Amino acid sequence: MAEIQLGVIEARFADMIWEREPVTSSELVKQAAEVFKWKRTTTHTVLKRLCDKGLFENNKGTVTCRITRPQFYSMQSRKFVDDSFAGSLPAFVAAFTKDRALTTEEAEEIRRIIDQA
Repeated sequence: MAEIQLGVIEARFADMIWEREPVTSSELVKQAAEVFKWKRTTTHTVLKRLCDKGLFENNKGTVTCRITRPQFYSMQSRKFVDDSFAGSLPAFVAAFTKDRALTTEEAEEIRRIIDQA
């Protein structure tokens, strides 16, 4: 799948859609006016961009996801590790924990994840 990049506002709007989907575009217009102070045209423009990027589908005014939030953030995380740590998950974990100790619960959860992988 092609890389999908979102700006901060696009990401917040995408989160709004994921929290409510399936959702009508008219409901999104109301929510975006409240949260972002957007006009209807701005909401439709940003929604179209997100649909063009492959995240959502707007079918006759009903917006649904083509990529779920967990799928999207998983793709973003993999790309970050690939770009920043040459794809090395151990290098990422080492950098992440260098100046921060893991709690016992975090360490146990990581062990569970590794055991399931």
